[in-house]
Amino acid sequence: MRRSLSVLALCLLSACAATPAAEVTMRFTSPSGSGTDLVLPEALAQPAVGRSSRGNAQMARDFLDLEFRMESGRALPVLTRFEGPITVEMTGSVPGSAPAELDRLIGRLRAEAGLDLRRTSGGNASVTIEFVPRAAMRRAVPTAACFVVPNVTSFAEYRSARNAGRTDWALLTRRDHATIFVPADTNPQEVRDCLHEELAQALGPLNDLYHLPDSVFNDDNFHTVLTGFDMLMLRVHYAPELASGMNEAEVAARLPAILARLNPAGEGKATTPATIAPRVWVQAVEGAFGVTGGAGQRVGAAERMLSIAMAQGWNDGRLALSWYALGRAQVISDPEAAVRAFSEARRIWRGIGGAAIHVAHVDMQLAAIALAAGQPDQAMAFADRAIPVVRDAQNAALLATLMLIKAEALEAMGRVAEAKALRLDTAPLARYGFGSDRQVRARTAEIASLAARGARG
Repeated sequence: MRRSLSVLALCLLSACAATPAAEVTMRFTSPSGSGTDLVLPEALAQPAVGRSSRGNAQMARDFLDLEFRMESGRALPVLTRFEGPITVEMTGSVPGSAPAELDRLIGRLRAEAGLDLRRTSGGNASVTIEFVPRAAMRRAVPTAACFVVPNVTSFAEYRSARNAGRTDWALLTRRDHATIFVPADTNPQEVRDCLHEELAQALGPLNDLYHLPDSVFNDDNFHTVLTGFDMLMLRVHYAPELASGMNEAEVAARLPAILARLNPAGEGKATTPATIAPRVWVQAVEGAFGVTGGAGQRVGAAERMLSIAMAQGWNDGRLALSWYALGRAQVISDPEAAVRAFSEARRIWRGIGGAAIHVAHVDMQLAAIALAAGQPDQAMAFADRAIPVVRDAQNAALLATLMLIKAEALEAMGRVAEAKALRLDTAPLARYGFGSDRQVRARTAEIASLAARGARG
């Protein structure tokens, strides 16, 4: 599940949204748009996928925490998976961008996770992906952007069976069918992000862990497409040594040999066990990034995040996220303190393998602050540092935001022709990432207002 940490939102002008936990959902991350027929821009066609640098002992602990717990805190008694070939079908009002996105994802899952997976049509698929109007989804599950449910074949069936035991993941002993519900009327990037996370969870782990730096199975929402770590977890999930119905002890006994075979580079590496974040810290995250409450409440929640992280002795991405939340909460009331908090978050994330995209998000925030402070040269430096990382991560919305910031910086420096050309290059990315022309214009105006503020001194 992904929480609605709107890590992309410009911290100077907007708040982030967070919502209470559900079990296997992706939370709202952006308003709905209408550019659903756009395909992935060529500049983002190939993700840069690396392998995780953590040792296999830590990988084993992560795998068990992903497989035998849900984010709500409920335990899962046994491993469940599909046994045999897996088929996927799309139904409902399928957006024009979705078939190509799904084909690209299936190709990666086959090549990188070794899954026997293919698209089908005509019913009886292992996994159904139904595209439903967002308004209907909100009436059924108000907080979810997209979600996956076992043992139903349609949205209508889900609505009638949602309180029945057969839709409870904890009662399964194997997976026979699951349905993913995705809004039909959102932007292409959200369609893609939903396909990546929800198909991965329909097939494999159901939990999300805040301490994973290099995974979509993390509620911080920084990664938007499946990573090398995620593919390894799926490959382990379907290892022939495992089977549906095994309990945690049985799986744990087999993991060392499985990981030694699938990830030999992880053998013998020192491990730093990471415990699951306590619920009180998660609640502070929700408060720090929430839409309810005022700025003072968000500052207080971010300070609680930081206090808990320090008390827990964390020095991982959760500590960095706590500093990041504090920077976002302080940016209007105390910009200098916000810069210090962002810089501390950046320092921590720079030392963590797989967190380059997190550093890029910090650089976007720092670029926005510099632009609003009348420092276009600094804004452009931050943007230039982040752009290659974001392009590799396939995040069109963040890439468009950085390019628009850079364009405003160029214009402020008198390089008007370069600014104009860059805005033209940004257009397809912005449409893919934000959706409708209205939303693209709103984001462009938001960034232009930062530059205007900087020009006024």
